[in-house]
Amino acid sequence: MEYDYAEIGLKAGIEIHQQLDTAEKLFCRCPTALRDTAEHTDEFSRYLRATESELGEIDRAAQEEMRLVRRFRYYTYDTVCLVEHDEEPPAPLNPEALSVCLTIAKMLAMTPIEQVHTMRKLVIDGSNTSGFQRTALVALNGTLPGDCRVETICLEEEAAQRVEDETFSLDRLGIPLVEITTAPCMHTPGDVQAVARQIGMVLRSTGKVKRGLGTIRQDVNVSIRDGARVEIKGVQELDLIAEVVRREVQRQVGLLGIRDELRARGASVDPAVTDVTDLFAETQSAILKKAKNILAVCLPGFAGLIGREIQPGRRLGSEMADYAKKCGVGGIFHTDELPAYGVTAEEVARLREHLGIGEQDAVVLVAASRQRAGCAAEQVIIRATMALDGVPEETRRMLEGGSTAYMRPLPGAARMYPETDVFPVSIGAGLWESIETPELLTDRAERFHRDLGLDEALARQMAFSERLLLFERAVAEGVRPVLAARTLLGTIRELARDGVGVAAVTDDEVIGLLQAVEAGSAAKEAIPDVLIELARTAGERARQTPEERVAAAIEAVAPAISAADLEAVVRNVVEEREEFVRERGMGALGPLMGVVMKEVRGSVDGKLVAQALKRELERRAS
Repeated sequence: MEYDYAEIGLKAGIEIHQQLDTAEKLFCRCPTALRDTAEHTDEFSRYLRATESELGEIDRAAQEEMRLVRRFRYYTYDTVCLVEHDEEPPAPLNPEALSVCLTIAKMLAMTPIEQVHTMRKLVIDGSNTSGFQRTALVALNGTLPGDCRVETICLEEEAAQRVEDETFSLDRLGIPLVEITTAPCMHTPGDVQAVARQIGMVLRSTGKVKRGLGTIRQDVNVSIRDGARVEIKGVQELDLIAEVVRREVQRQVGLLGIRDELRARGASVDPAVTDVTDLFAETQSAILKKAKNILAVCLPGFAGLIGREIQPGRRLGSEMADYAKKCGVGGIFHTDELPAYGVTAEEVARLREHLGIGEQDAVVLVAASRQRAGCAAEQVIIRATMALDGVPEETRRMLEGGSTAYMRPLPGAARMYPETDVFPVSIGAGLWESIETPELLTDRAERFHRDLGLDEALARQMAFSERLLLFERAVAEGVRPVLAARTLLGTIRELARDGVGVAAVTDDEVIGLLQAVEAGSAAKEAIPDVLIELARTAGERARQTPEERVAAAIEAVAPAISAADLEAVVRNVVEEREEFVRERGMGALGPLMGVVMKEVRGSVDGKLVAQALKRELERRAS
């Protein structure tokens, strides 16, 4: 559904978290390479609790995470150290990571702060062994195309990767990343996606950021008039950003509509919780039958609204269930969806009669142990009360397709406090002046089109490719730009898609092969076969030089053919199809090309084959 976004007052901002491709982590000298979890060498467990801020306050988001006492398990490796374990103080801030961060800041026309102080950001969801994430503000007030601006850029340590449930892997913990935060200066879903694309392009232009799924994440902040600021975490796919914003607008509009109807009905939330376990003593519902306690929350005036859709696949009842799940229950039942799930119409009628409620009223059921059910019922009451006010401020996570689910309240100021184990770093004028900014990828694409003769689409694809540096090296070493680009973006990608282990082919071998084609030692048609041979024999010729390996691969699959041998092959092909040639004349050239190319097995450039075949056909026609 599309809205008049100006009319509803859409405001959006974005936070982009991008891992940096540095040799070492942010606060230790461990490598930033990720490991397979099967390689973990040990594991340990930890319980995390929130600490008070300097003012004696506990952050509300952390309090939410503490509703359940959870035991977190961590996989450790021979490539992580005691800093990741939180058993050793952090090392000084990684200067390489700071330099990359300053480069990005300069590309965004930001102003660096005079002294970088590391702070602790309270996080007790298990993703940090210490219970906090270290973060440092580096620069302020940047510019973007249009009327949008960047507010801050921070240098942070990456969190641990969740393996499953309460288990995390420490290989990712501590990788440097930058957090770029914009002002709420976007007013359509398309604006948000365009700004994210622009910032992503700037980041990749440095050549110092990691690539691949999970290395960049976007958090989107969305609000509408009369709604509330909602932060949506973990949008990894650029193409989904606009849809996420559209669905959040739909959710907030839907919640405001429910609020208005609740107020018109004079709806309320009954703070009492009733134990109705005995009412379901004979139930056939599997969930209710095994529950030790079944508690009911009455919501006068809510009938028909708990089940109203506010996002694709999401209802107000889904929001209540998200809150209840924080207490460890699997979900909730409510009368908008009953009878169902083994609960009969007779049981629903008996429940209504027992509670003394009417048809305009709704009931929410939670089933679990006494402690968990009580906690969940309290959470349902909290979320139902929020529905009377409209849209609550909160942090949400993205679901498949772009809808979202509740995670926790928005954090407050109590979340941040100083890091006393890391010395501040001064950013003097000399350091700032020494930072060089790289060419933007968009400018590079224009240069490839203008100076190297690549068509616009191929130029842009090459500029944004992970093989950009290899392409520029190939061109610098005498390879035609079009040949290099089509090999790197086309041939190698297609072979990889077909399951060929081209990742084992080194950059030196690729350059050597392309140079051999340019020198006439191999035909460009032989490139796929030679790459396959290089991949197949990668482990067999480890002691040879790249030049020797390339020469051996060419000899194995596409040995050189002399001009005389080519003439002989062409003559034999034509003679064997003499009647066809007589009928088609020069029109036989195209069909016979494929036959000759098959005979020479890619050992001769197609242009030379065409010339030889044309000469033979002309000779016979004269």
